[in-house]
Parts: sequence; structure tokens; C-alpha cells
Amino acid sequence: MNRFADRTSAGRELGTLLIHYRGRSDVVVLALPRGGVPVAFEVAHMLDAPLDVIVVRKLGAPGAPEFALGAISSGGVTVMNAEDMEPPRHLRQLADEIAGQQTELRRRELLYRQDRQPVPVRGMTCILVDDGAATGASMRAAVRAVRELGAGRIVAALPVASVTALALLRNEADEVVCTIPPPYLVSVSEWYRDFSQTADREVLELLDRARNRLQHPLSSAGHS
Repeated sequence: MNRFADRTSAGRELGTLLIHYRGRSDVVVLALPRGGVPVAFEVAHMLDAPLDVIVVRKLGAPGAPEFALGAISSGGVTVMNAEDMEPPRHLRQLADEIAGQQTELRRRELLYRQDRQPVPVRGMTCILVDDGAATGASMRAAVRAVRELGAGRIVAALPVASVTALALLRNEADEVVCTIPPPYLVSVSEWYRDFSQTADREVLELLDRARNRLQHPLSSAGHS
């Protein structure tokens, strides 16, 4: 398996499928932090487009935090996987999970934004990028959030995603692009040789590099 060496190589492969958007003034690339940022950085570089983040937090199931029941995103959007909803006895735990993830979402927004305004998305073609999707809840939350912000066209772009996630996303995004849609996906990590956690400092560094590239294109020409 291990189709991708790491998120950087995944971003470069994904970027080739989006190259028809290169050079368009109405295109912005929005990454889902943290893992989606290294992928989106490469996509934005290939498309010569601005890079920003759309903060999304997965809602883990009580007792099984890696299993996504849904997701929340900037702007107060909540998406639940209806088929995986917890029985009533777990609703209190789910409410606690939502509250905790909202706190973390606000922390990340403050950290990644700092004193900068978000890249404008109203009327723009927004390419949303993550490092993969098993349930699709996080990307669906991002799509809905950007839709509410007035995006003109929304493209959900993923290196790898489950068949179920892609089907759900096609009902929400205007376009879905996926490098690998395996018939059966156990986990996103199995498709990467290096799937180590992306740190906040790496997110901040890549966002700074992307902004510097657009402001000083000649000084960034050596990026590879």
C-alpha cells in the first residue's frame, strides 16, 4: 500500500489533478488543519493560489475518540453522520465532546490567524484540501462552512478517501477530486509511508511561506 511517501508527495500528486485551476485570480486553497496543510501547501504552490485554513474539528465517539460521529467547523457549522449516531444514553458525552472541540477550534483559529484577516472567499472558487477522508464528516463541515461564507464554487480535494465519503461529498461540493478512491478503506494512514502528526509550528511555517511566496514570487522561485 503506502502510495504516498508523505503529505508533501500526496499534495504534489493531488495538484496535478487540479492544474487546470492554475493562474486563475478567483481561486483560493483552504486547508483543513493540521494534516491537510502540508498537502494544501503543495497544491497552492502548483496553482499559484493563496493558501489559508478552514478550521474543522472531528467529533469522536464516547469511548472511541478516533471514530468520527461528525465534525464542527468555523462559523458554527456542525455535521453529524446520521447512521453512526449514538444512543440517547450517550448524548451527554457527545455534548461534552462538542463543547471541548469548540474550545479547541477557537484556540486553533486564534493561533493560525493571529492578527491576519482570513482570505476572502465570497464569490471565489474554493479548493478545500485535507490529507484524506474516511467518513467525510470533516470535509463536509468545511464545505458547508465555506458555502455559508458565500463561496462561488467549492472543490473538495483529497489524496485518498473512502467510497462512502466521496459519495457524501458529491452531494455537497460542486466538484470532488480524489487521487485514490480505494474500494475499501480501513484508515487514511495506511496509504502513507510517513503519516506522523503535523505540529502547529509546521502549520504556521507553511502558512507564512505561502504568504511570502505570493508577496515575493521571485524569492520563492527555488521551492521544490
